[in-house]
Amino acid sequence: MKRSLLAVCFLLALAAPLRAEALAPQSVSVPFDLLITKHIVVQIKINGKGPYRVIFDTGAPVSLVNTKTAAAAGILTKNASQTAFSLFGPVAPTTITTLEIGDLKAQSVPVVVMDHPTVGIISKVLGPVEGIIGFPFFARYKMTLDYQAKRMTFAPNGFEPTDVLQTLVTSLMAREAPILEPIAPAALWGFTLADKHDDERAGVTVQEVRLQGAAAKGGLRAGDRLLSLDGRWTDSVADCYRAAASVKPGTKVPLVVDRQGKQIEVLVEPAPGL
Repeated sequence: MKRSLLAVCFLLALAAPLRAEALAPQSVSVPFDLLITKHIVVQIKINGKGPYRVIFDTGAPVSLVNTKTAAAAGILTKNASQTAFSLFGPVAPTTITTLEIGDLKAQSVPVVVMDHPTVGIISKVLGPVEGIIGFPFFARYKMTLDYQAKRMTFAPNGFEPTDVLQTLVTSLMAREAPILEPIAPAALWGFTLADKHDDERAGVTVQEVRLQGAAAKGGLRAGDRLLSLDGRWTDSVADCYRAAASVKPGTKVPLVVDRQGKQIEVLVEPAPGL
């Protein structure tokens, strides 16, 4: 009896790894080619149409097909009508219902429709290339590559990658708009400035000094070349506004000006008000 139980246990121990192996995801091997640029290229079918020649790029965050191929495969439809823009032109996100590489079939693969310039150049030099297969496809599989045999092996890993493009757009849209800090004096100074775009001299010209204003009382004159305000360089009107904005009303500060070729300093006490 003991021998029978031992025999049964031994058989079960042998059968356990066999069952685990049988339940493991079945791998699929597909062929690929190498361009002289060392890009991996594969033949794919999109929703049963094709084949189309594409680059397989494990460094690409998105999968893409060109406009001509998308139209031929029937994926450039209303689902792809909402167009975004990139450095390379318009981008239309859509989804491939079934993408096939050899005997491997993937369902609901997100892609973008765009005419990528690098793909276009490779296509002109090395033969037709219709797009790139990237992260949204290959992240679903464990992969091995045999460069000698020029075959790739895929085994499903159960991972469903997020739509990278949609995540990026959502992230950008969610960012808060920058708070623009107004550049304006905190007090009344009583003078205006003139700054021509082609004026390369140091400082800015005092265009007008208002009568009985703080600048007039401090000795500033129209025609003076304002070089600094409260120790801050003033090479533009914006520089002057930034310097003036940091001075509290009632605080007497030095202004260095060029007056008829001589540098002089005047003390101005800006007044409170709007």
